[in-house]
Amino acid sequence: MIRRWARYVAGSYPPLPSVPFAWAWAYGVTGLFAAVQPHSPPWRPGLSTLNAAVTLTVMLLMMRAADDVRDLEYDRRHNPERPLASGAVSVRDLLVLCAAGTALVLALNAGNPVALAVIAGQLAYCALVLSVYHWLHWPSGDRLLLSLAVSYPAPLLLHLYLYARYLDTTSLDPGRHGVLAVVIVVLASVHLELAKKITRRRRPGERSYVDVFGLSGTIGIALAAPVLSTVLLVVGARTTPALVPLAVLPLVLPALAGWQFWRKRTLRWSPLAPGLYLLLAFTCWFALGLSY
Repeated sequence: MIRRWARYVAGSYPPLPSVPFAWAWAYGVTGLFAAVQPHSPPWRPGLSTLNAAVTLTVMLLMMRAADDVRDLEYDRRHNPERPLASGAVSVRDLLVLCAAGTALVLALNAGNPVALAVIAGQLAYCALVLSVYHWLHWPSGDRLLLSLAVSYPAPLLLHLYLYARYLDTTSLDPGRHGVLAVVIVVLASVHLELAKKITRRRRPGERSYVDVFGLSGTIGIALAAPVLSTVLLVVGARTTPALVPLAVLPLVLPALAGWQFWRKRTLRWSPLAPGLYLLLAFTCWFALGLSY
């Protein structure tokens, strides 16, 4: 089974870029909490942040496995090369993988009751969504907005988990600034979710938000979300004028990708740009958190 897990990880959750992305998420979003929190003591990453990064790495692997189980029939038709669809790994293998990952992340967070409760809630929610889909085949993956609404609480709970870790490290109480940081992250992730599926012509059976909002509407939302995220960051963070360029820098990537898509009339939005934007945003948030 270990070999089958290794084949699955190589095909569906390649360590590069998956692990660096998970670690950037943990360190970047925690830095963002520090950047927007007034009167916060100086924040520096330590063992708690390292623990959170390992937890997110495992959690994102399990979420990938759950998505693959849910999308198995779709992938058999449209992505037959994926490990689960090709038979390189079985559903049972992935369920055992998730069980092992669950035990690991619960053990990692046993010393922090609040963080443990959030992680347990996230795991329970993912299990509920997967069970409902298995038994009722709801929601259909073709209903993109409904599927997004059902699945989004899972990453949202990961943001709250990082907030719980941050509060425990700084001995602060929760407040509206934590909500502001989560909104900033959510808006940034909207760009990734929409932009990676922007295309002028869909492949047979391909799912795209262009079918929901139209091409111009999808592009408009995909570009407005990171701009609004940045505005909230500049206004709400403890950002000195010298640090504003650091907060604005990630917008360069959506702007360049949008220019290329429109002016060069490419068929698809740059496949790398949305992920690189979010990775750069995490990096800049981390730097902002360290600057105080």
